[in-house]
This record gives sequence, structure tokens and C-alpha cells, in this order.
Amino acid sequence: MERVLIHIHGIVQGVGFRPFIHKQVLHYALAGSIKNTSSGVELELEGERPELERFLADLPVKAPKLAVIERVEAEFSNELKHFRDFQILSSRTEAQRNTLISPDIGICEDCLRELRDPSDRRYRYPFINCTNCGPRFTIIKDVPYDRAKTSMSVFPMCPDCDREYHDIENRRYHAQPDCCPVCGPHVFYLDAEGRETEGDAIENARRALKEGKIVAIKGLGGMHLACRCDDPAVARTLRRRKQRDEKPFAVMCRDADCAKKICFVSPEEEKLLGSFRRPIVLLEKRGAALDHLSENGFVGVMLPYTPLHYLVFGDDIDMLVMTSANLSDTPIMYRNAEALEKLSGIADGFLLHDRDIQTRCDDSLCFALDGGEYFLRRSRGYVPFPVSVHEDAGMTLACGAEQKASFCLSKERYVFPSQHIGDLKNIETFENYALQIRHFERLFDVRPALLACDLHPDYLSTTYAAERAEDEGLPLVRVQHHHAHMAACMADNALSGEVVGLVWDGTGYGTDGTSWGGECLVGGYADFRRLGSLLPIPLIGGDAVTKEPLRVAYALLRAAGERTDGIADAAVYEKILQSGLNCPLSTGMGRLFDGVSALLGVKERCSYEGQGAVLLEAAAMADEGRFPVSFSEEGELARFDWREMICEIVRQQKAGTERGALAARFMNTLVDMAVRQCLRAREISGLERVVLSGGSFQNRYLMRRLPAALEKEGFAVYRHRRVSPNDEGLSLGQILIANHQKPSP
Repeated sequence: MERVLIHIHGIVQGVGFRPFIHKQVLHYALAGSIKNTSSGVELELEGERPELERFLADLPVKAPKLAVIERVEAEFSNELKHFRDFQILSSRTEAQRNTLISPDIGICEDCLRELRDPSDRRYRYPFINCTNCGPRFTIIKDVPYDRAKTSMSVFPMCPDCDREYHDIENRRYHAQPDCCPVCGPHVFYLDAEGRETEGDAIENARRALKEGKIVAIKGLGGMHLACRCDDPAVARTLRRRKQRDEKPFAVMCRDADCAKKICFVSPEEEKLLGSFRRPIVLLEKRGAALDHLSENGFVGVMLPYTPLHYLVFGDDIDMLVMTSANLSDTPIMYRNAEALEKLSGIADGFLLHDRDIQTRCDDSLCFALDGGEYFLRRSRGYVPFPVSVHEDAGMTLACGAEQKASFCLSKERYVFPSQHIGDLKNIETFENYALQIRHFERLFDVRPALLACDLHPDYLSTTYAAERAEDEGLPLVRVQHHHAHMAACMADNALSGEVVGLVWDGTGYGTDGTSWGGECLVGGYADFRRLGSLLPIPLIGGDAVTKEPLRVAYALLRAAGERTDGIADAAVYEKILQSGLNCPLSTGMGRLFDGVSALLGVKERCSYEGQGAVLLEAAAMADEGRFPVSFSEEGELARFDWREMICEIVRQQKAGTERGALAARFMNTLVDMAVRQCLRAREISGLERVVLSGGSFQNRYLMRRLPAALEKEGFAVYRHRRVSPNDEGLSLGQILIANHQKPSP
């Protein structure tokens, strides 16, 4: 007999780890104790050496799927304490809670099998769940995480469920949302006027969907609007009612085989689709059958992730439009009464239930890259799972930016990024943003000692941070937007020291008060230098250019000395330019994409942010050509002078070169330009690590070519892996920068 002291570091609290350990201890006939620590758990076990070693070997292999074991330290001893059983001891540090909350998890295979088994007591029950799946984050009111502090508190367990809950051999052991038709929530179907219908609620919803009606369906983190995929007229009706003219709709497919009927699905994409996190995955379309849902070459596809979804699909519906139920940039709806009021005139029916959603949480969105997910939106299925960082970040609140708003809270070496909040353009979104910050602080017992925000003085997130810093007497660090992006990618890859940062996006407030967005930076968390950028582009009418990229095309042509008389509103644009009013200069890469998109006739007027860039990428064909690259130097700063490129685009366009070839050559030129900027940065700084961040790196064309081109020149290239490259992810960088720049006590 020997004793072993085991320290397990990582994410091993709040993820079903102690029940797992308890079962393993019984399996190997060991005895001892377990307790939580600030960095993980501590185990003391006694038994025969071979059994103890087998126990240790099984830890990383059999651990719960949400657990992240970063390090296991084991110290053997012959001094026995003669444990008689296995005990769960109180945490070593009681003053501070270290609870971790699981994200909502897609239905597991065991529950799905029971859902379809006529002999099972939960047959066709829409709320079936167990320790391995079901609602978590979206039903929690407070910690500690037990039923009394969730939406399930109003549903007392029946004797059968209670027996399962207390049986260590049952997979529902300590599953807080455990329930059945006797004791749990129920669904109901209402018509367009909000009247409850007779008969089976799910069958009523299925019938309505088959008839081409639009049905609001209450999910895990909010409402979806669902309708048939195969009828363009139905989709057009939904677009008209929701006032969503061109923005793509997401599709939910019954299974991966159904997805393969409409999209090309690689093995890594199929793995993402079927993962327990169930994100929306961007897939390449097969043909034009879904062009009424997505105007580019890709469509966002997800698989069912709740038992209710599976019941709605049955075995005869292959796919449905499944888009978030919200109005004009407001947060996703999540309450029954709100849906009935605000979706009146949009939905023809409502499939609702009586389990309250405590926290809104949109679907996550990603595409497959290098064998893993590359986030465009990190939300349901991932949040509130923390991101571990390489250094102690204390207790810091980073307030993010304005578009794709999010925030981060840190607690020692863990950072908790929020779910997708939306654009902070209206009071509803801002109120939800402030509410979620307080909710996260309460859940994870974080009392911020330091605040960070964007440098832009007019962002609502900046105002929130400044007011809170003043009210609570906390230090506030204002972080330059693109520095935060660079630092976010560094933290995402656990990098310290200094790097070269390529940060490309639409806009960010620069240290000189102008709008930046196509930047090559060098530096680390403490500071940065700007070595590369773009020749500034005048934005005719300011923010109006995001909806009317033709304004940017005019500015590009005019600056390049090309004719502009073919542009309908040329005289109006020229008058605005001559006046000098509301024509700020921008180095935004997103604006360059917009302008070239309009110049090529891809998209002259947009209905949503970034539409021109998305369609320009979609228009690109296989072509390895490129345009001239030249720079103008202003001391240490080298600006990409796009004027020669614009002239060549115009020349080739007049010569009859295909639009798709010109789109590809434009992006190839950007890759060439970026490599040259990084080579120059290496000459100046000696740095060979390059990080890629910013919304422009959501472009799959760039991400499949730029890293390879840089690596060919000997650079080590890092891209985002755990948070989004767009503004949603930059609060992670704000956290690290704030801790390096915070004022001395």
C-alpha cells in the first residue's frame, strides 16, 4: 500500500469532475479525499501502487468532456493515513469562490436514444438531459450551482428523478436540470394571436412549418424564427417581416447527411457540426439552391442541439431556416411575453415552454481552419468557459469596443469572455451589456480592481468604464483599438515578449485621433510602435460609406487620378469632398475592401456592415495574379500606396478581365503587401513572430494564403484559436494590456 498526493491543475471545477473522481476511486478500490484549490483540485489517495498508477493514467483519458487538465503532479509516499473511504472535503480557500459554470451542452447520444425509445419514461420528452448534456449557463441565477438557484427551482423533482439524482452509478447523478414529464417543464403552441391551440404542441408546430408558415421556437438561450428552406417565397416573407433584406440566414439540418445535400462538408467540418458544442459552421454551398438564404458562396449550418429541435424535425423534415428572433440590432428575445408582443406580425405561431431562460445566449458561429474552429462569434456552447492565459491577470474588467460588443473578466490566470452581446447602438443592447457584466461578476466572484476600455471617447463601452471607474474609485486604462487586437491574439496563443502584429479591420480610434484599420505594429502588452499602414482614404460622408461603398470607390479613383464620371452621384461626392465637411481620413482595411468591391461592381450599396467585403471574397476565382505594390515612407511608418493598384484594376477592367480574377488579384496583392511589411518590420525590430487579428481576418481567402506566405519567409505565424479575431475578441487583449500598463499604487 502507498499514498499519493495529487495536484490537478486546470479547469476541473463545475464540470462534473468530483463525481467522475468518485466513480474512478470506487472502480480502483482506493480510499482518500478530494478538495478544491484555487488552481484546481487536490487528491490524497491510498491503494496498491499499480492501481494508483492506472488511476493516474486514466485521468486525462476518461475525464469529463468539459474538463481541461493542464498539469497533474503526483507525489508518492509510504507514510499511510489509513483512509477508510472517500470524502469530499471543503475547499482550502473559503474566502473566495472558484466555481466554474458549464456552457449549455447539446443533447448526448444516450439522451437522444431515450428520447426515441417508446419504452422509456422520457420518450418524446423535450427537456430530457443528464450530467453530460442540457442547459447550464442559460438557466443559472446564482452560485453555488444547484437546482434552487436555476430556472428549475420551480419544478421539484419527482421520486424517480430524485432517485436518479442521488445514485452515483446513474448518469443523472447530480444533474441539476434533471426532470421528466411528471415533474419538469412543458411545451405549448400558440397561434399568431397568442391563443393556445389544442392537440400536440410539437405536431402543431411541425404542421405549420410544413405549410410554409413562420414559427418562433424557444431554444436554450433565446428565440429562433424558423421556416422552410426550400421555398424562396417563404424566406422572402421572413426577410420582409423581419426587415432583414440581404443578411444571410442560418440553416439547421436534421443531421450531417442532410447538410451534405446542400453543402460540401469536410471531415473536420463534420466533426465541428457534430460536436457537443453545436456551433453554426460556415460551409461552402453546393450550387445555387440556397441563394435565397445566403448571397455568397457559404451558408451557416448547425445541427439540432436540444431534444425539442429533434422532435420538431422528426424523420421527415430535412432542414429549416433558424435565425435569431430579434429586431433591428436589438438583443435576441428570450421571454415568452416579449416574443408574443414583439414578434406579432412576424411569426405565424409560437412553440414555447415554461422553463425560464435566465441569460440570453446566441448561437456560436465559426468555420473550420487547421483542424479546429475559427470563431466569428463565440457564444452558446462555449460561454462562460474561461480562457486560460500565461500570466496572472488579477481581477480586471475589460469593456471591449462597440461593434460586436463583448467584455472579459479575469481572475488570476483565467479570463471569462462574455457571450455575443451585439452592437452597442441602442438602449436595449447596452442595458443587456451592463446586466451581463454584473451577472458574470456575481457568478465568478470577481470584484474588479482594474478597468480597461477602448481609446474611442464616444463608445458606450468607454462611457460605461469611465463612469464606473469614477464611481468606484478604480484605475482605468484606455487601450488603443489595434493594440488590443494584437494583444488578444498574443494572449490567445500564450505569447509573451514582443511580436509583429498585422491588424486589419474597418475602423479603430488611433493615437493621433484619426481612424486606423490596416496596421502593422510591433510591440507587446506594455506598448507598441506603428511601422506600417495604408495611404489614408477620405470617407465621403463619414459613416455613410459603410452603407454606400460607392463613396469609397469614388475617393479611390479620384486619388489615383482615374476618371470618375461613370459614377452616378459623382458631383455630389465631389461637392462633399471640396467642402471638407464630414470627410475623415481612414486607413481601414475594411474600407479598402468596400471601395474595391464597389469599383468592381460587386456591391455598390450595402444593407449590413462588411457586406461588400464578404461578397468580394465570394466573387474571387482561382487566379494567382497580383497588382503592383508600392509604399510611401513617413519616417519609421511605411504606408501601402494603393493608388497604383487602383490604376491597374481600372486598366485590366477596361481590358475585359473577369471580375472574379480581379477580386482574387486584389487579395493576392494584399498578401504580398503584408509579407513586405512584415519583412521590413523584421529588419527594424528583429522580430520573427507574427500575429493576425482584426475583422478582416474573417476572410477565408486571406487566411488560407497569408499564413503560408509568411511562413515561407521564415516567420512563425499565430492566428486566433479561442476567441474571435473581430472586435468581439479584443477585450481579451485589453485585459493583458491593462495589467502591464496599470498605474502604480
